Amino acid sequence: MIPTRIIIFAKAPQPGFAKTRLIPLLGAEAAAKLALQMLSNTLFNAQAADIGTVELCSTPNIDDIAWQGITLPAGLEITDQGEGDLGARLARASKRAIENTGFVLLIGTDCVEMSATLLREAAQSLHEHDAVIHCTADGGYALLGLKRYSAVLFSDMPWSTDAVARITIARIGQLGWSLHVGQLLHDVDTPQDLKYLLPNIEVP
Repeated sequence: MIPTRIIIFAKAPQPGFAKTRLIPLLGAEAAAKLALQMLSNTLFNAQAADIGTVELCSTPNIDDIAWQGITLPAGLEITDQGEGDLGARLARASKRAIENTGFVLLIGTDCVEMSATLLREAAQSLHEHDAVIHCTADGGYALLGLKRYSAVLFSDMPWSTDAVARITIARIGQLGWSLHVGQLLHDVDTPQDLKYLLPNIEVP
């Protein structure tokens, strides 16, 4: 298998900064603890997939006090998301990875169904397709895999709406790229989403 870089976009799991839509139910401290569990779960599965370099693309910068006291596993490559909206940040990271590595999987930390097996299968899909996507039930996507780069996939996107996956798929089609659409996944963002948590992740 061609080495595939996994880039994980993550906020520092700090109270008031992470999982803010869960704060009314859980409180800021518990929401941050849940965010830390979900970050740890994502990092574990990304490294267990064993398909290439695992990069944590953080906000704020990893040297910021917000990351103080957060223990991260060895072997990670750590970068800064930088400025701009989510599209600008995803575009920079994917362009860099494709130029340097060839294959990239872009994921966040909100989907606890992001298993090592799923990541390996997504990377394998890139051998037969230009892109792979796992949409989420709320209309976004939990994973976007690419072996070609185009800024079109990230610019002028209505992020945090139910149109993101649909528009992304349409733009991939307009580029003439081949696409594999994987199984539907679920993000854990709102109180209604807590039912998707796996047994190894407990609500604090």
